[in-house]
Amino acid sequence: MLLSLLLSIVAVLVVTPGLTEAGSEASYVAAVYEHRVIMKPESAEAPSRPAALLHLNANLDVYEQQAARAAQQGAQILVFPEYGLQGFNFTRSSISGYLETTPDPQQERWNPCTEPSRYNNTEVLQRLSCMARRHRLYLVANMPGMQPCPLQTDPSSSCPPDGRWQFNTNIVFSSDGLLVARYHKNNLYFEKAFDTPPQTEIITFDTPFAGRFGLLICFDIVFHNPKINLFERGVRQLVYPAAWKNQLPLMAAVQFQRAVSLGAGVTILAANIRSDADGMTGSGIFTPMSPPLRHHARHGEPEEGRLLVARVPVLDPLWVGPGEASEGRQGGREVKGEVWSSKTEESGFCVEEQGCSDPPLPHPPPYSSVSPPAATFNSSMMYDPFTFALLGDAEGELDVCDGSFCCHLQYRQFPQGSSKELYALGAFGGTHTFHGRIALQVCALVRCAGAEASSCGQEVEEAETKMDFLLEGRFGTRHVYPSVLASGLVLEQPERLERTAGGRVAMTHSNMTAGLVTACLYGRMYHLDQH
Repeated sequence: MLLSLLLSIVAVLVVTPGLTEAGSEASYVAAVYEHRVIMKPESAEAPSRPAALLHLNANLDVYEQQAARAAQQGAQILVFPEYGLQGFNFTRSSISGYLETTPDPQQERWNPCTEPSRYNNTEVLQRLSCMARRHRLYLVANMPGMQPCPLQTDPSSSCPPDGRWQFNTNIVFSSDGLLVARYHKNNLYFEKAFDTPPQTEIITFDTPFAGRFGLLICFDIVFHNPKINLFERGVRQLVYPAAWKNQLPLMAAVQFQRAVSLGAGVTILAANIRSDADGMTGSGIFTPMSPPLRHHARHGEPEEGRLLVARVPVLDPLWVGPGEASEGRQGGREVKGEVWSSKTEESGFCVEEQGCSDPPLPHPPPYSSVSPPAATFNSSMMYDPFTFALLGDAEGELDVCDGSFCCHLQYRQFPQGSSKELYALGAFGGTHTFHGRIALQVCALVRCAGAEASSCGQEVEEAETKMDFLLEGRFGTRHVYPSVLASGLVLEQPERLERTAGGRVAMTHSNMTAGLVTACLYGRMYHLDQH
């Protein structure tokens, strides 16, 4: 009875593999490269510039090979990962030999490949520029950057004592080698070598094949600035270098990349680093209307790079065709803004105030009192104190509340084999306090690590039990990111996603291809973040 109820639900949006937006058939070919970075030789001393260049060129040699491979497959844009050129574990002083000063492309036009003598100590910029030019593709790379700052003229500024800012920097070259964008990472994650820029940068660049793209780096994807500012400006295509450490059950790299793509209705070209020692892997090409092309290395696989190439629908709402995309507008840099645009699209959900006319869903009201309240317990998940309730019977309903924030689940389990796996529904509404303070509302159905309730919330990668379910909550934010993660970190495409009046968000899924690890609705209350 419950199963037939789930499958008969009339959804506001049905996510269909291969579906493109109405009236849009334009597409382009994108590539991302998950790079196994060549680390610098162990030394107690900071590398000199010649030693740093020797190390940088070893990674650039790999980039050159992959750019050639991507071009052979028709790629028009190629994205390399964060920290891909120099690796990790630098201090402010030890990274000095790797730093290059990148001029602001909004202030001047510069093609490092054809004008190599304009600036000193720009060997990496020159090589990347020539790489883009040689292979006729847009190229996005991440590198350590430096900018002088006004220590002497303005002692009250945020200028460090050594008189320079050191930035974690994205750079973008056009297919003729022109430097078209530069972005400094806003949200650092234990990065001793770098400074937070004095102002949040909202950086975009235009292409002749797909229109406008926005730039993020790794931890930026968690925060309002610059991500939501990009969305507010109509940007629906993101370029995303990362060095993301997987953290289950809610924030594996491919899981969260896919969740943001679905929840915000955007394309994400995500290039992660490959470092088994640091638990880093997981890259992909994600678009809200098609199954993703993604890579997540399994345990025991060779530690090597992986190139992903896919055809992607154009999502820029202002793009009108090749040769016309950049007319009348340029890629730009803006300072952060606070006003939400009511016209911002969030395909992936239908929002009533944006004109949904679908009939109401014929399902029981969430948090109904038909079933007695479930016995709950508290357990830590992702460093947060979740309130959990165990799934008991083969099918049923559960309501779990954390304070005033509540989650509802209807489910049917399909165990595979003789082993019995324990599952729990968790709710958390509060402030996450590990490295920064971010406000959350999360509904999560998770496989517990063991047979005891105390194991719920721990990291799990494998599962055998398949599940049909309806997971929903009433959120105080429109920024809700859905994910379904199956055994082996395989991404499942939710069958139905829906947002209706009163903040209700629901996700329905059935016919899983593998056992369920996590189903999650991850709500971000950006307006309540504490800085």
